[in-house]
Amino acid sequence: MASKQSQRLITSYKGLLAELDASPDMPLNEVRALFEHMGDVTAEPGSIDYAEVEAGGVPAMWVVPKGSAQDRVLLCAHGGGYCFGSMYTHRKLYGHCAKMIGCRALIVHYGRTPEHPHPGPVNDMAKAYRWLLDQGIRPNHIALIGDSAGGGLAVTTLLRLREQGLPMPAATMPLSPWLDMEGGGGSFESNQQKDVLVAHEMLLEMAKTFLGENGNRRDPLANPLHGDLRGLPPAYIQVGGDETLLDDSRGLAEALQRADVEVKLDVFPDMQHVFQFLAGVAPEADEAIAKLAAWVRPRLAL
Repeated sequence: MASKQSQRLITSYKGLLAELDASPDMPLNEVRALFEHMGDVTAEPGSIDYAEVEAGGVPAMWVVPKGSAQDRVLLCAHGGGYCFGSMYTHRKLYGHCAKMIGCRALIVHYGRTPEHPHPGPVNDMAKAYRWLLDQGIRPNHIALIGDSAGGGLAVTTLLRLREQGLPMPAATMPLSPWLDMEGGGGSFESNQQKDVLVAHEMLLEMAKTFLGENGNRRDPLANPLHGDLRGLPPAYIQVGGDETLLDDSRGLAEALQRADVEVKLDVFPDMQHVFQFLAGVAPEADEAIAKLAAWVRPRLAL
C-alpha cells in the first residue's frame, strides 16, 4: 500500500490539472510558470551548491553536493513533455540523486518545444555530453539520468552519441520514460483510472508538438523502441505501477534485452508518474533513489 506521504504528489498533479482546466486558453508562458512548481513537492536536499553554466552553448546547472567526487558526473535531462519543466523544476530531485550517489550533477536546460522541436532536445543533450568530455571528464565517469520526456532523452542521447562517434557513458537511468510517440501501450487503458497526470490524448498532442504534424513517430532519436540498441551501456529503469506509461518502460526493458544490453527494471507498486519527485518526503521515493545510487556507484567506480 502506498504511503500517506505519497499522496502529496497526487494532490500536486490534480491541482496542476485543475488550474489548466479552469483556463483552457492559458498562454504558453503561463502554463510553463505553473509547471515551474513541479518541484515544490520535493524536499530541499541541503549541503549542495548550485551554479548555472553554458555547457557547449546550452544552458545548464551544476549541482554539487558537499564532499562529492568532482570527476564523476550525473548528466540529467528534465521531464515536462519536451515543452515544460526546466533545470529549476528538477534542481532538488537531481540534487537528491547526486548527493546519494556522491558525485556532481549537470542538469541540461535543453531547448523546449514548440520553439525547439525534435531533434533540438537530443542535440542539446549531446552537446552537453561532448562539453563534459572537453572538460576532461572521462566517459566511463558519466551516467545519464532523466525523467518522463527526459527519460526518453536518457536513451535517445546514447543513439545520437553513437552517430557522432563519441564514446558511451558508463550507464543510463530512465525514470518513468516517455518513449512511444504513438501511445500504443496497453497500460494506457489498464491504468487510465489510476494515473492522475498522463492521459492518452494529452500525450499524443505533445508528440504532435514535439515532432510536427507529419513527423515520424518511429524516429529512433525520438522513440528508441524502434532503434538499434546494441552496444548501449547498462540501463536501470524505474517506473510507477499506476502509470499509463508503464508499458513504455516494459517495452524498453524488453528491447534492451533483445539487444543484449544489461538492463534492470523496477516497477514500484501504486506509484505515480515520476514519484521520485517526493524525495525527502515519501519513503518510496527515497528507496528508489537509494536503489539508483547502489546500482550506479560501482559503474562509476565510486
